[in-house]
Amino acid sequence: MAEQNLNNGTACFKEAVCIDAGRIYDSCSDKDCLEDLPVYFTACDQEKIDSALSVKAKNVEVLNVFLEVEPIPFNRGFYSVDMTFYFLVNLAAYYTPISTADTVTGIAFFSKKVILYGSEGNVKVFSSENTFEDGGRTTDTPRAVIQTVSPIVLNTRLADACDCDCSQPEINLPECVCKIFGGGITTGGNRKVLVTLGLFTIVQLERRVQMLIPAYDFCVPGKECVTTTDDPCEVFKHIKFPTNEFFPPRLEENDSESCSG
Repeated sequence: MAEQNLNNGTACFKEAVCIDAGRIYDSCSDKDCLEDLPVYFTACDQEKIDSALSVKAKNVEVLNVFLEVEPIPFNRGFYSVDMTFYFLVNLAAYYTPISTADTVTGIAFFSKKVILYGSEGNVKVFSSENTFEDGGRTTDTPRAVIQTVSPIVLNTRLADACDCDCSQPEINLPECVCKIFGGGITTGGNRKVLVTLGLFTIVQLERRVQMLIPAYDFCVPGKECVTTTDDPCEVFKHIKFPTNEFFPPRLEENDSESCSG
């Protein structure tokens, strides 16, 4: 197979082919400490927060990130990338020290801006993949791509609304976020939840370009597809025994694996 030949170093160069791919012109990585982000809830969950004695964050995930790319005036080739992160925050609310916790879900958000080089282009790109309404044309602005992992919860605390400088008369959330909360959230309430998150991100600006690359062979799959079955016991037979779950690796084993990788 072509893949095996490449790994063995025996593949022969066949031809140079032109491909259309996204070339990264600029990128940056960042580590942000988002301190005391207010969490907003539906009216029902806000009542639980108002009655809670304490709260504990169960998990936080990045629900969505909205990106806007705008050219920088008088600085040709550079663009500002405006990002708004929406975090889904799952909390446990306790009413007494020995009570069973209620699970409440809220939303927090954070905005930031970076400036990256995205080169210049003055072409209009027409494609059959675009709709008729936009004329089948895509703009020549570079595409922003952001990579992130689930944030680290550093702190969670309750604060009285009067002591918290996070009151907003109205919050306009994207439609996809509102659907998760059944239509909307409230900015009222007597108490607020503030979370501090650690966030890691990589932001890239890329453009579609034509590149000439060497071609060795077609990528033919090297294994056969496994036919599924409706018999659960037959499926269970093909699952490997989870030895590591019964015998967790030692610290030195983890260190050796990370060094060898």
